[in-house]
Amino acid sequence: MALAVCLLFDRRSERAIRALWDRVEQQGVASLCSHTHGRHVPHVSYAVLRRWDLAAVSDALAGIRAGAPVQLSFDGVGLFRRGRVWLVAGVSADFVARQERVVDAVTATGAELHKHYRPGVWLPHCSLAPRATLAQVPQVVATVLDVLPLRVTLDHAALINSATGELNALQTLP
Repeated sequence: MALAVCLLFDRRSERAIRALWDRVEQQGVASLCSHTHGRHVPHVSYAVLRRWDLAAVSDALAGIRAGAPVQLSFDGVGLFRRGRVWLVAGVSADFVARQERVVDAVTATGAELHKHYRPGVWLPHCSLAPRATLAQVPQVVATVLDVLPLRVTLDHAALINSATGELNALQTLP
């Protein structure tokens, strides 16, 4: 179980990601849409916490100056261990600095940050297929490359419990 500080897509961008999830599912590969509890939403995570105090984390994030919507261009496909296929985006120095501010704020509450979200280690991404087999990877990649590049906007944020899919909207965009 984890709590993620997530940037969420505007309506147009969310529809595009969900359409891509549908295309992956049509290839017989489970996308994030059907993974675990089935309540996943398209997102990019700034931080994933392994232990946290929800009220403290919420308060800490409320103290961060609101930022403008984030524009990303997904131009490639990446792979993590255990078959997680994701969209790759180039990011600006400002975006990286925003992630560092979020990490500083939430870890100051005593929350335990997942090691892959430490500044300098973090790879911003949008998950597509969380458990693709090696045999399925070429299908997923071909499906994704048919629609790239994908230009998106992230214009709101939330805390999302990965175990339940419970989403707590943040009042500002960190």
